[in-house]
Amino acid sequence: MAELISGIRISAEIKNEIKEEVKELVRVKGVKPGLGVILVGEDPASKVYVANKQKGCEEVGFLSETARMPTDATEEQILRQIKLYQGRDDIHGLLVQLPLPPHINKNKILYAISPDKDVDGFHPVNLGRLVSRQEGFVPATPAGVIEMLKREKIEIKGKNATMVGHSEIIGKPCALLLLNEWATVTVCHIETADLKSHTRGADILVVAVGEPGLIRGDMIKEGAVVVDIGINRITKDKADKKLLEWRKEDFENKGATLVGDVDFQEAELKASAITPVPGGVGPMTIAMLLNNTLLSAKRYAGIR
Repeated sequence: MAELISGIRISAEIKNEIKEEVKELVRVKGVKPGLGVILVGEDPASKVYVANKQKGCEEVGFLSETARMPTDATEEQILRQIKLYQGRDDIHGLLVQLPLPPHINKNKILYAISPDKDVDGFHPVNLGRLVSRQEGFVPATPAGVIEMLKREKIEIKGKNATMVGHSEIIGKPCALLLLNEWATVTVCHIETADLKSHTRGADILVVAVGEPGLIRGDMIKEGAVVVDIGINRITKDKADKKLLEWRKEDFENKGATLVGDVDFQEAELKASAITPVPGGVGPMTIAMLLNNTLLSAKRYAGIR
């Protein structure tokens, strides 16, 4: 039976560390880290994510501000708000919550954010810094994956790592981070032929595709470390018998449950360690976003 890697516990440790650093930063330099968030539209999931970011900021003693804009906001209005936040010395991190409404050019908006305040790590300059191993901001979810592995004392160097998923904000950065830690990395995606042949050789298997139950037990090497980044909401009417029994309480109380891209019940019988969904990588994303904001504030204060 696999050991559970608790993102809830590890993220709480990180937030406590950040909270102490913030106190010292305020005491020594008079600088309180500030995060500015721009939320466009009424997407329910985005509202939850932004609320969680605000809560995280409060927990560690950050200044947090959210500019809420209507769904029909223009690119010019969003760019103007970005410029306002970037011009403020008390806002050290800036992000625009994705997804944006379809009439907005996402790249135009993201590229307008200064790489030095881009705490989401989505700007091409920061992605380029990651490739060239220069100092910059790393996307929070991939950074959280590596931090979890390190804090659990899971060896990365010299291991075979397979990344299933190759998105710009998770898959590719995560593969690069694993490579920078001297893993031998295989990247798989929707066009990969015979996925099982690539996953079964992985000492570390990371999955982020948004397809529930994609990775079954027979696709996992005995003793592998499995990191499930996927998060999928399954309603009661869409659940199979196995899931209905496993998550009976969720379906009875909420009518739905959250699962990852890995069949957890099968995987935990093969893996040596595994992240649960929920409670695995998810909490780490907020913690690493806060850490990026702290780093930005420290740079502003002249601390490297």
